[in-house]
Amino acid sequence: MARTTVIGACPHDCPDTCSILTTVEDGKAIAVRGNPDHPFTRGRLCVKVNNYEERVYSDKRVLHPLKRVGPKGAGQFQPISWDEALETIASRWTSTIAEHGAQAILPYSYLGTQGIINGLNVGDPLFNKLGATVLERTFCDSASCTAYMMTIGHTPGVDPESFVHSKYIILWACNTLSTNSHHWPFIEQAKKAGAKLVVIDPVRTRTARLADWHIPIRPGTDAALALAMIHVIIKENLVDRDYVDKHTVGYDELAERASTYTPEFASEETGIPVDDIVRLAREYAATPPAVIRIGVAVERHAGGGQTVRAIACLPGLIGAWKHVGGGLLQLPIWAFPVRWDVLMRPDLQPEKMRVLNSWRLGAALTGELDFDPPIKALFVYNANPMAMVTEQGKLEKGLEREDLFTVVSEHFLTDTARYADIVLPATTQLEQKDILFSWGHLYLSYNNQAIEPLGEAVPNTELFRRLARAMGITDPTFFRSDEEIIAASLDWSSPVLDGISLEDVKAKGYVRLNMPAPADWAPHREGNFPTASGKCEFKSTIAGGGNFVVPLFRQGYNGDQDGTPVDPLPHYIRPNENPRSAPALATHYPLSLISPKSHAFLNSNYGNLPAQTAQAGEEQAVLLNPDDAAQRGIIAGAPIRVFNDRGSFEAFATVSPDIMPGVVVAPSGYWQRSNRKGATVHALTPPAFADLGRAPTFSDILVQVSGIQVGAVQIGAVQARGA
Repeated sequence: MARTTVIGACPHDCPDTCSILTTVEDGKAIAVRGNPDHPFTRGRLCVKVNNYEERVYSDKRVLHPLKRVGPKGAGQFQPISWDEALETIASRWTSTIAEHGAQAILPYSYLGTQGIINGLNVGDPLFNKLGATVLERTFCDSASCTAYMMTIGHTPGVDPESFVHSKYIILWACNTLSTNSHHWPFIEQAKKAGAKLVVIDPVRTRTARLADWHIPIRPGTDAALALAMIHVIIKENLVDRDYVDKHTVGYDELAERASTYTPEFASEETGIPVDDIVRLAREYAATPPAVIRIGVAVERHAGGGQTVRAIACLPGLIGAWKHVGGGLLQLPIWAFPVRWDVLMRPDLQPEKMRVLNSWRLGAALTGELDFDPPIKALFVYNANPMAMVTEQGKLEKGLEREDLFTVVSEHFLTDTARYADIVLPATTQLEQKDILFSWGHLYLSYNNQAIEPLGEAVPNTELFRRLARAMGITDPTFFRSDEEIIAASLDWSSPVLDGISLEDVKAKGYVRLNMPAPADWAPHREGNFPTASGKCEFKSTIAGGGNFVVPLFRQGYNGDQDGTPVDPLPHYIRPNENPRSAPALATHYPLSLISPKSHAFLNSNYGNLPAQTAQAGEEQAVLLNPDDAAQRGIIAGAPIRVFNDRGSFEAFATVSPDIMPGVVVAPSGYWQRSNRKGATVHALTPPAFADLGRAPTFSDILVQVSGIQVGAVQIGAVQARGA
C-alpha cells in the first residue's frame, strides 16, 4: 500500500490556522493530525478538526449537483449533471439581468473557508463584473477594525508569541482555550514566569477558570470599564508622559473626556466593584510589559466600536508599546501583504453599486428594504445564513419565495441549502489547494491538496471559473489556475516576504513572515503607527469622514458608505437592550443573552457531525445563574423556552454560578433542525448595528426564560445537565 504524508493547513475562520498533516493511503485520507514542527500550533488540533477525515468522508456529503424536486425547505433533491446546473444558473441569471438588472442578483458569503483564494473574496470578481448587489460582510471584527484603524492604524500589534515576555496579560472578551487555543501555551509560559493573567468576561469560561483574576462584566458595558481605567490612570498620574508627548495625539482632549467616567459610574454600568476597577487600572499601568488581547465578542453591542477605541488608547497612555510583550493584539492579519485588489477586482465594478449588509438578508428577501429592483437571484457559498443570521422568520419566508432563484454551494444540506433550487458540491480542505494568512499568528501557510475531490465536488476557484464561462465572460484573468491565483495573491516584493518564495511555503507548509523575532518585536517603541499622524490617535484624525466599513468587507467597494458623523474621542454608548438602558423592555425581558462561539463548533460548521455534537451536546443548552433559575423554578436539565418579542427557541437548562446573575448564555452554531422547535439563538437577535463598521449586535439582547409547561405541570429533566 502506498502511504504518504501531505502538509496542509486548517481552513477555518479561527485565529490559529493550524498546520496539519494528512496521511494518505492508496488515494484515501486515513488520518489528520497536527504538525509538530509548527512553532505556533505545535502538533495539536482542536476538537473541531482532529477527526477532519470524518467530515470529508461523511455519508451526508453533497457530492453531485442537485436540483430541487420538492417544496422549498423540504430538502428534496435529485442529482443532475454539472452541465445542466450551469446552464440553469446562466439562463436564470441572464433572464434576471435582462428583466430587472444585475442588481437583482445577490451573492451571499462569508468565511466558511478562510483560504486566500477560496475564501472571503473568491466570488468578488464575477459579481463585480456582473454589477450585482454588493454584500457588506460585517459579521466579525468590522466595528473593531474601523475603531482600530481610527486609533492605531492597520498594525499587526503585538506578536502573539511575544506574550511569553508579558508580565500583565488582560484577555478581554476572549475565551482563548476554546477559540484561540494554540495561543494558550505562550500565555501559560508567561504565567509560569510570574505574569498575572486577568480575564474580563461575563462568563467564567474555561480560560477564566485558569486566570489569576476573573472580572465578570455585564454584556456591552466594556467601554465604561476602559474609560474608567483611563480616568484612574490619568488622575493618579500613572501616564507615561514621555511616550504620550512623543507618540500620541489628543491627550488633553482624552483627559477631559475621561474625567466624567469615574470608577463609580463604571461600577454602576458594569457591575464591577469600584475597588476592582481602580485596582485593575493601577496594576495594568504599573506592571510592564502589559498587554491586552481583545476577542471578537468585544464589538458585538451598540457601542462596540467605541469600546475598541477606548481599549486601543490604553497601551499608548501607559507606554506599553515600548516593551516587547506590551501593547494590544487584535488581528495580525494586517502584517500579511495580501493583494486584496487582485482578489476582489474592484476595477470591474460599475461606478454605482447597491450595497446590502449581510445581517439584513431576511429583510431584503421579504421586501422590507424596498429594494428596486428586488432580489430575484441568490447565490450562497461559504455561509449558512439560516443558522447564523437574525430575523430567521423573515429569512425563511424570503427563501420560500417561488420567484427567488437560489443556488447554494456546500458540503452538506445545511439549513440554508434545503431552500435552494440548485445545490452545488464543494470540496473540503483536503481536496483543494490554498494559501492562508492568519489572524492569530505571523505564519503564512500553504495547503497542499491531499486527495482527489470526491464525487463531482469542486473548489470555489473552479466553481467561479465555470460560472464565468457559463456567463460568457472571456477575460483570461477569470480562468487563471489555482497556482496562478496563489502566485498573484501576495506581494512577493514586500519586505515581510524578503527571502521567502512560494516554493518554500509550499514545501514546508508554513513560513514565518520576515519580521523581528518574538523576543525583539516592539513595533511601536518609537511610535511609527500606520495612522495619518504616524501616532496613536486618542483623538482620531479620520473620524471627520464619518462611519465606514473597511472595503475588504464589501468586495472592495468604497462607495455608498454610512458616513454618519463619528465622535473623534472614545466614549461610552450603553447597550440598546439592558435593564438600565431599556427599563420598560426589561420588565418583560429581564435577562441579557449572549451567544459566544461553541467549544466544539466553528460557527455552524460541525453542528451536524457526530463527534462534535457529542462534545457540545446533542441539543442546545442554555447557561443560567442559580439565582435566575431559582426565581423561575428551573432545575438543571429541564427543558426551557428562551424568548423575546422577535422570536423564541427551546433548549435545556444548565445551572451554574459560572455565569453572572442577569445574564444567560446560549453558545451558537447549532442547526435549526437539530434544535427543539427548529429555531436557533439568532431568532432572538436584533437587526441593529453597532456604532462603527455596521457590525451586528449579537450580544445586545434582552430575553426571558421559562420552563416548558404541559398543562399545569412543568416537564422535569430526564438527565441532569448541571455544570
